[in-house]
Amino acid sequence: MGTTQLEPVPEPKYWHLRTVLSEALDSEFSVGEILPNERDLAARFGVARATLRQALEQLELEGRLQRRRGVGTTVAPPRVGVAVGTERHVWPGAADDAWQPADSTRSAPPAAVADALGTGPEQPVHTVRRSRVSQGRPVAAELLYIPDASVPDLTAIDTPSGPARARAVLRELQRLDLEGQDRAVELGSARAEDARELDRLPGAPVLVVTTRYTAEGRTAALSVATYRADTCRLTFGDSGGVEIHHGTDRQAS
Repeated sequence: MGTTQLEPVPEPKYWHLRTVLSEALDSEFSVGEILPNERDLAARFGVARATLRQALEQLELEGRLQRRRGVGTTVAPPRVGVAVGTERHVWPGAADDAWQPADSTRSAPPAAVADALGTGPEQPVHTVRRSRVSQGRPVAAELLYIPDASVPDLTAIDTPSGPARARAVLRELQRLDLEGQDRAVELGSARAEDARELDRLPGAPVLVVTTRYTAEGRTAALSVATYRADTCRLTFGDSGGVEIHHGTDRQAS
């Protein structure tokens, strides 16, 4: 690689460098290729290593780069598309649901969840943990909170925990007539448990999608799904979908 001097521009130097680096990723590098070390890159563009690190961190946040311990900084693979919901309202665990149940426990939920469900602050609820994988890569983790009132006949099921228990809770939930559901999305930081499941560092930016399911005039279940912010682009509409894009290809679903 030769030396590329950045032109003076009316924007932060790291941001302009991020644009130049992004163009270089498209024209000079292939997926999985390891970038030169920071010293060589800083010399090529005539910038301080602190400026270079800011640009690299921004590209990593956008999903263009991956930093892997013991390997270095590599060009990230193209983003893959996943769907948050379907055109029709369905309970979690329906036949076309892409989530995989991992476990189910019974404990008191966070205070905000208890308020949304209308349960007491110390009243246990069923917490179903599910995960989502796309093209072999973890893309989301979910906690689904279900009060006892929504699954009254669950006491007859002997399985105490694990995927079988999770599937049993979801089957029982589907006995209710779903009246509606609504979603909200916000930017958050990965908790330690979510970070492990999503192969991210704790505190990494994530997209949190909260879904409230209503039946019998009340909140029957509450889902808190955490998506990798570096791979997900959320689109809401009739399809209620999520798309994951790479580069300039941003066609809506």
